[in-house]
Amino acid sequence: MPVQALFKPFHLGALELPTRVVMAPMTRSFSPGGVPNSKVIEYYRRRAAAGVGLIITEGTTVGHIASNGYPNVPQFFGDAPLAGWKKVVDAVHAEGGKIVPQLWHVGSVRRIGTEPDASVPAYGPSEKLKDGQVVVHGMTQQDIKDVIAAFAQAAKDAQSIGMDGVEIHGAHGYLIDQFFWEGSNQRSDEYGGSLANRSRFAIELIQAVRAAVGEGFPIIFRFSQWKQQDYTARLVQTPEALGEFLKPLSDAGVDIFHCSTRRFWEPEFDGSELNLAGWTRKLTGKPTITVGSVGLDGEFLQFMVNTDKVAQPASLENLLERLNKEEFDLVAVGRALLVDPDWAQKVREGREQDILPFSREALMTLV
Repeated sequence: MPVQALFKPFHLGALELPTRVVMAPMTRSFSPGGVPNSKVIEYYRRRAAAGVGLIITEGTTVGHIASNGYPNVPQFFGDAPLAGWKKVVDAVHAEGGKIVPQLWHVGSVRRIGTEPDASVPAYGPSEKLKDGQVVVHGMTQQDIKDVIAAFAQAAKDAQSIGMDGVEIHGAHGYLIDQFFWEGSNQRSDEYGGSLANRSRFAIELIQAVRAAVGEGFPIIFRFSQWKQQDYTARLVQTPEALGEFLKPLSDAGVDIFHCSTRRFWEPEFDGSELNLAGWTRKLTGKPTITVGSVGLDGEFLQFMVNTDKVAQPASLENLLERLNKEEFDLVAVGRALLVDPDWAQKVREGREQDILPFSREALMTLV
């Protein structure tokens, strides 16, 4: 199967990508003080130089007191972090690539003791107490407004430093996703109850981002059916329900849906070979990004624990067939690109035998 489909340009309004290869957002934790440094700049530059059309940065925290959940994660607010990101943007653009930040709030995943202010508890849709202590502060309507404003400001800042769009992280059991889920959203106001109500926070957030950046600045929305806490979970069970969930998000201003799955080749619903990105494109008419174990024979879950397993390069035939059939528009590559900055170039040149395997050790360094 010829690989050319991966290396055709993609156009959406003002967004012009040289290839269909997207770098998936991957938390790397190499930004002490929340500031991307010279190593981070070089990390992204190398992928753009080797043919990645669109880089989606690692999750970057928005300007809210409880947005962060992990050490050394980059911020997307404040003078020094934004100046660092401007250098990343310039380096990627100099290589002919495009880049968007993934804007992130971890929600109830945060633990007491986390930087930058160790005294701040997690914020989430519903309050949680442990031994009489508030471990998750249930968000008030004012808190919701504050977080929405933080995302809108981050998007505006992204635009002002020359980013090519933004991705809103609405997946994987973090804040926006916590509102979607009945288990984590026990609210009795207009942000709780039905899935339509539980989607209200995301819809208002997308609308605020759109208002902040105006028309024509691409908004990508990443969502998932599964959760970090439960890989068999399903937010919706049928294509009809998926369509009902996605339409208001699409109408609010999403230009591209980034459909997170563990294995891109798995059908989303019985009776069809379409994966989540395929169904999303069919139901919304919007471009989609597929993702999930692209280019590797072992999926990422195996590497969440200490292990000496190694994921070897895998055939792209199934992926290319689907891309040629226009089931989806763009292909996000995670660990294969994390370990091998030249992955796209090697694929393009037919040098699969030179692609580096992925092991847990790759997470310890930026290359």
